[in-house]
Amino acid sequence: MLNELISTLLLTARDVIPIAIILFGFQLGVLKRPINQWRKVLLGFVYVIIGLTFFLVGLQLALFPIGESMANQLTTSEFLHPDGGNEPYIWQDYFWVYVFAAAIGFSTTIAEPSLIAVAIKANQVSGGTIGIQGLRMSVAFGVAIGITLGCFRIVVGDPIHYYIMAGYVVVVIQTFYAPKMIVPLAYDSGGVTTSTVTVPLVAALGLGLATNVEGRNPLIDGFGLIAFASLFPMITVMGYAQAVDYLSKRKATKE
Repeated sequence: MLNELISTLLLTARDVIPIAIILFGFQLGVLKRPINQWRKVLLGFVYVIIGLTFFLVGLQLALFPIGESMANQLTTSEFLHPDGGNEPYIWQDYFWVYVFAAAIGFSTTIAEPSLIAVAIKANQVSGGTIGIQGLRMSVAFGVAIGITLGCFRIVVGDPIHYYIMAGYVVVVIQTFYAPKMIVPLAYDSGGVTTSTVTVPLVAALGLGLATNVEGRNPLIDGFGLIAFASLFPMITVMGYAQAVDYLSKRKATKE
């Protein structure tokens, strides 16, 4: 484990150092201005390298194995057919896979640091119009729906592009009717879900599920859940804004 930790530390430093060189190079060479509190800046880069190292090692030791293990256990013949029957599996047999997918998608998104940061900034910029919890919940529901639908696609074996095309058709239609201030935020909300907490577990779930469902190829069918996790938050965030806008107008009409 020590060798793996050292190896990951060296690889992380190799990836982060060029970023530092670019930032310092532009600051000193292009802007020609000194770096304020450069000791703290260097210390910050050291913290980034150490933090990323432990995070990456943690992914390999915990999150990826847990996601794959849960997918494996939920798709065993003993779990799907506890009565010992030999009848072919149907999509309804994977009910608990869908429940687990929805739960893990919702919980990881709620804990996503990038989403918390975006929600706080959106609340500040909008003067409180956009609620922090409302935005986080709508994005989390979108990810839960998307990952569940993505798992269903893996089980039934449908081509992924049909789902993605249909989803973006809905997004485009919503774009014309949703409040204009929410549209860019909704588009960004899909991106913040593909971050540090959500991606490892979702990817592990997809690969584990595709490995254990008969007739599925992990390379072809195991990936793609992240696309669902990025698409459906756009729909739910704009839907949330549309619902709030409708209720506000209805309340104003009654008054």
